Amino acid sequence: MKTFLRWMVIGLAGVGMLVALFYAEEDLRGWHAWNKFQHQWEAKGEKFDFASVVPPPVPDDQNFAMSPVWIAEVKYLWQSNPERAKAWYGDRMDGEEVSRIVAQLPVSVSGLVGNNWGSHQMPATPEMSSHWTTAQATDLKPWQSYYRDLETTTPTAGIPITPQPQSPAADVLLALSKFDPVIGKLRQDSALPDSRFPVIYTTEDPAAILLPHLAVVKRYAQVLQLRATAELQNGQSDKALADVKLILRLNDSVRNETFLISHLVRIAVVNIALQPVWEGMAQHQWSDAQLTELNADLAKLDFLADYKLTMRGEMVFQGGIIDYLHRHPEELPNLSGNGNSVKRSLAARIRWHLIPAGWYYQNRLRCARPMVELYIPLSDTNRGIISPKATLHADAAVQAETKHPNRYNVIEKLLLPALGNAAKRFAYGQESADLARVAIALERFRLAHGEYPGSLDALEPRFIEKLPQDIINGEPLHYRRSFDGKFLLYSVGWNETDDDGQVGLQKNGVFDNSKGDWVWKY
Repeated sequence: MKTFLRWMVIGLAGVGMLVALFYAEEDLRGWHAWNKFQHQWEAKGEKFDFASVVPPPVPDDQNFAMSPVWIAEVKYLWQSNPERAKAWYGDRMDGEEVSRIVAQLPVSVSGLVGNNWGSHQMPATPEMSSHWTTAQATDLKPWQSYYRDLETTTPTAGIPITPQPQSPAADVLLALSKFDPVIGKLRQDSALPDSRFPVIYTTEDPAAILLPHLAVVKRYAQVLQLRATAELQNGQSDKALADVKLILRLNDSVRNETFLISHLVRIAVVNIALQPVWEGMAQHQWSDAQLTELNADLAKLDFLADYKLTMRGEMVFQGGIIDYLHRHPEELPNLSGNGNSVKRSLAARIRWHLIPAGWYYQNRLRCARPMVELYIPLSDTNRGIISPKATLHADAAVQAETKHPNRYNVIEKLLLPALGNAAKRFAYGQESADLARVAIALERFRLAHGEYPGSLDALEPRFIEKLPQDIINGEPLHYRRSFDGKFLLYSVGWNETDDDGQVGLQKNGVFDNSKGDWVWKY
């Protein structure tokens, strides 16, 4: 019996030693692989620490994000959780001006956000119902009917109307005048030189960082777009210009954030701004001075540089998420969305806690390596291009590496897909601004000479300092005058094929930026 116990103890000790050796080997292997990679890329100037992507602080008296309008919006959005709101803006939440603005919220094209108006079908938001990419102007009649019907049957909406219908533009402007005090304050504070929202970057789990201001930024942009369009149709190009410029300032208010979603919202906001820019040029309503102002604001956009900033931010946030999972392995199932059922099992929780530290290092390596080697370089700021071929190659490489999930790449498989689509959206965002700037120069040429030029070369340097190239291939943008006194201006688009200015559409007729050319036409 003693002999049996002795051999059993020896056996258990042997098993324990093997387990210890397994953990030691896996941990050392993972730690060494990650640190070798990290030091190699840090020597090239890359950074992997969370602090490197946090925007620097901005003094309150210079910070657009400290406007009472933003504070009121956060207070309104989180009224059921005031402590969460106070974590953002502290005692400013209780200011008299903030409380006054809260009573006037929400600012939205739908009248009141989150309410069901029954039979009152809100028209599609302007960037969906009409778009410069498909040369469609905004029809204000559905909006006129919406606001008049809404106020007649639902007075609590507070939409001002006249007893008898006016023109669609006049009725829409009257309805939107409900928001004039709030937008007026926002416009006043937009003159502040900088902007940094009080995002809580110290949140333990980076995936839990809250960004409530992004939806608000887009909502204000939609209101301003509808208003600018109505102002143009009402012959008030000066007011329309001010609203377009405010939309572009909203875009700039989150430019220093390194979240991918922040910049995807910015790209959407820029395209929201371009609709009234396009409509004003289609009807020749902008003056040369106004066009010069628009060009100056659009020239500030640099989505290629922003792409690099964003991808570096994504890489660091991925690392932060992996570090958080290392500290809280019971949260691992939540990555795939099935955490609730798994976390109820004690055995499963124990299993997650037995994962070697080295596996986290290996997963961090496999997330970071495609970022620095494949995705960040997609934006070639020297040549001014984002290559679709290189983007497809990056996506294919990640798909090949994660085709067979294992202990070293399971997090990579969950976090890295769809980044190629992000690159396409950044390319489209920059090309949209570039097409608008060239179109502005063409309109300025027409104002000066009575017709559009025979070639884009005639625009430099008087009407545009330097012509942007096609972001897809670095070649000149395609341009030709048409017989009706208009023109066609386009990029070859994401398919890298000259489709002779044909816009790519989905089956339902909605613009598809994966197909056809990216076009500016009237």
